[in-house]
Amino acid sequence: MVSVRSIYTSPSSLSYHDLPWIIEHREDRCTLCGRCTAACPVGAISLSHFRQRVPKLDVLQKRRGSDYRHFTGIRQSTDIAKRCIGCGMCASVCPNEAIGPHANDNEHRSVFLLNQKGEAYKRGGRRNVPGRTVLDRISFGRISMLTDPALDAGRHEFNINTILGRVLPPEEFLRRKLAGEWIPPTREIFPFVIGSMSFGALSPNMWLGLLQGVAYCNEVLGIPVVMATGEGGCPPWVLKSPFLKYIILQIASGYFGWDEIIRAIPEMQCDPAAIEIKYGQGAKPGDGGLLMWFKVSKLIARLRGVPEGVDLPSPPVHQTLYSIEESVMKMIQTMSMAFGFRVPVYPKISGSTSAKSVLNNLVRNPYAGGLLIDGIDGGTGAAYNVSMDATGHPIASNLRECYLDLVRQGRQNEIPLFAAGGIGKNGNVAQNGMALIMLGASGVHIGKYIMQATAGCLGNEKGRCNVCNVGLCPKGITSQNPKLYRRLDPDDVAQRVVDVFMAIRTEIKKIMAPLGRSQSLPIGMSDALGIDDKAIAERLQINYIC
Repeated sequence: MVSVRSIYTSPSSLSYHDLPWIIEHREDRCTLCGRCTAACPVGAISLSHFRQRVPKLDVLQKRRGSDYRHFTGIRQSTDIAKRCIGCGMCASVCPNEAIGPHANDNEHRSVFLLNQKGEAYKRGGRRNVPGRTVLDRISFGRISMLTDPALDAGRHEFNINTILGRVLPPEEFLRRKLAGEWIPPTREIFPFVIGSMSFGALSPNMWLGLLQGVAYCNEVLGIPVVMATGEGGCPPWVLKSPFLKYIILQIASGYFGWDEIIRAIPEMQCDPAAIEIKYGQGAKPGDGGLLMWFKVSKLIARLRGVPEGVDLPSPPVHQTLYSIEESVMKMIQTMSMAFGFRVPVYPKISGSTSAKSVLNNLVRNPYAGGLLIDGIDGGTGAAYNVSMDATGHPIASNLRECYLDLVRQGRQNEIPLFAAGGIGKNGNVAQNGMALIMLGASGVHIGKYIMQATAGCLGNEKGRCNVCNVGLCPKGITSQNPKLYRRLDPDDVAQRVVDVFMAIRTEIKKIMAPLGRSQSLPIGMSDALGIDDKAIAERLQINYIC
């Protein structure tokens, strides 16, 4: 016999008020259609039978009693594994507006119970740190009016593209060209790149929608947008298609998907936009990638050459490399050789105090095509909370240090720096990206913003949803379950991708016009930046304004 005490005082017992999200249900509106329970991705609600006591008072006989009514309603689970994630899918499918999640304003105990069976808590999404970031607070303060007239952003022509790949000094370029020597490959691309999200981390419909949108931007609108694959390769048909030239192929420490890529090289119609070698990720430096078994479907298993339904962890470093010097020598030159020295090759590292050391090694290597630095706010599909919240380096100061180091060497226009991590975190994607460009970046990589803007991602910085890692995405963006990802229409995603990049292009022009710049991006134009924090202004060497 189980005692009452053992039921209600177990260490994992929770009530509704201990959960981060509480389901509010209106019985008077509910018709018990069951749509909400069917749409809930985590099984937080279910149809259940209730017995409710109704007090009864007999005034004439001065006697009290009780009546009971029995009915069917919606019950919220208090199991920590089935807690409501606040995605709101129940509210979106309810025809009578009878149900919906509400954030618990009180301190909830579930955060203390997430670590189960000795395993630290992992989740998808970004850091749960709401509020304005440093990039949000930067303003563009140099406005040309009289001595250097401002431009009409709506009618003037702007050159807003950037260069990916090593850019030789003019005299060196002419010398090599006249002598018939090898010239490092470059690509003219849009400065906002769709960051590394793998075919596996994203659903087939989401990945296809991104590719369709990128192709339309390039071939119809003339906006040279490119997208990175992330670790895991891409479908074989893409490798043999003309769309490959819009894709940056990533090779990471797990080498997943690279068997398919190597086999496809003889049949490729064109070269990829670039090769990205991932050494670290900003949200979890020191950790390798992880695709959890929930998302390793039959298709993903075939592409990656692994059994179906197993966890796919990548090592934290490339196992065949000893140091960054060997890495630059071996990996970059090997990948350059594999594609006939026609494709830019660059590494991706997590933001750290050693980023300048990596950069100085790249400067001395003629085959290095740039450097991508990923800051602490970078999104990820599966990372430990402690890594996402407390490990890493903010991107603004790290990028600025590297750019100023290049300036001191007189190489700032030779090795392009790309930045990632928290760009568009609060929706200000063009502002954040242009601030980093003026701090020294040649371009930026955006990931979670693209998912939020093109596919309706429900995750936010306050702990809503954020189940990208377990394949239960209610919108079907990061799920390999056909019942979930079929909710997403690739054509709708492609249309939104086009809308987003057209809007970003317009906002870039609106920022460049008051600066009097039209012929090139204002890379490193830090005198145009200001911030209302003196310490940050001194750290970034920009104007202090108030």
